[in-house]
Amino acid sequence: MKPVEPVRIPDTNTVLRWRRDFPILREHVHGAPLVYLDNGATTQKPSAVIEAERAYYEHMNANVHRGVHQLSQRATDAYEAARARIARFVNAAGAEEIVFVRGTTEAINLVAQSYLRPAAEPGDEILISAMEHHSNIVPWQLVCEQTGAVLKVVPIDDSGELDVDAFDRMLGARTRMVAITHVSNALGSINPVARLIEAAHMRGVPVLLDGAQAIAHLPVDVRALDCDFYAFSGHKVYGPTGIGVLYARANLLEAMPPWQGGGDMIRSVTFEKTVYNDIPWKFEAGTPNICGAIALAAALDYVSEIGHELIGAHEADMLAYATDAMCAIPHLRLIGTAHEKAGILSFVLDHVHAHDIGTILDSCGVAVRAGHHCAMPVMQRFGVPATVRASFALYNTRADVDALVEAMARVQEVFGP
Repeated sequence: MKPVEPVRIPDTNTVLRWRRDFPILREHVHGAPLVYLDNGATTQKPSAVIEAERAYYEHMNANVHRGVHQLSQRATDAYEAARARIARFVNAAGAEEIVFVRGTTEAINLVAQSYLRPAAEPGDEILISAMEHHSNIVPWQLVCEQTGAVLKVVPIDDSGELDVDAFDRMLGARTRMVAITHVSNALGSINPVARLIEAAHMRGVPVLLDGAQAIAHLPVDVRALDCDFYAFSGHKVYGPTGIGVLYARANLLEAMPPWQGGGDMIRSVTFEKTVYNDIPWKFEAGTPNICGAIALAAALDYVSEIGHELIGAHEADMLAYATDAMCAIPHLRLIGTAHEKAGILSFVLDHVHAHDIGTILDSCGVAVRAGHHCAMPVMQRFGVPATVRASFALYNTRADVDALVEAMARVQEVFGP
């Protein structure tokens, strides 16, 4: 058998061609060219996504599913075609397994309230990890308060890697749900999710993956992973804000009651009884983010056209280059050094608060995130109030990293060695 050759790292001209697809990257901030390294918070949008939104509002703006006029039919066709394209992107078994939501947060809340809450009993256990975003902590805490279930937290080590042995030990007879991030937003750690899912399923425990930080960086095949639920946000993968996806197995969605009531999620309504719509529509009450769904599909088409393998090779090269460059800065410490990482670099600088660093970097045109990143337990685990996070996307270059390093020199000028 011919050996599989590693995916090549794209050359500079290729990346510069990608950059030209993103109009905002031509902006200047405080008189300096924008260096955008806050992709973990939200990614920028390519022209294809912007044009998809524009085309919707110019040529098909109407409500979906209920209209007999042509604009409504156009909008409905485009909206449902977007669902089908997104299903193919994550390799769902069918479009009915794709529920449109506002984002990862709403997707996790939907599962918590519609799937787990009706079944949970006092003493049942929900297993999460110590690296979770608040959106994968608080919804489960609410279920615990509502039902008497107990939240269990799998520890992480000093590098930010999940303690897999502890995960195995903590799976028990009372475990009713595993909810784990695919990629940590604060540390960049990539969890061995296929291994975790297999262990959970051997005990009959369903698994939800928070894919917010993974979807733009890793190929996601929900059937190969064998996960029960997968949640992600459009704005993390070059799509619009206010739109996201919950993938769920069709048999689970069929058994789940609606979480919200209103128009479009019903088949018939009387004052005595309501008959709910089929999946996935019974979970999409009210007028949906039609334009957002269409533009999200355009964003995923854009990613597919480039290919996750090529994007991954580029981002891995970026992360390695940035790690070496930042580690050379005196008194700087990386937070999150897992062996398997996505394009996230979090750090602290002795005696300088992360917010001060972020402010000075901004004055140099460099956009990063400074704070607890909606992962306060992670900050507590590493004994820091906050970190500075530089996070990479397909359009970032080594020149962006060089600009970050130069701006860090300005930080040291202001605060001293």
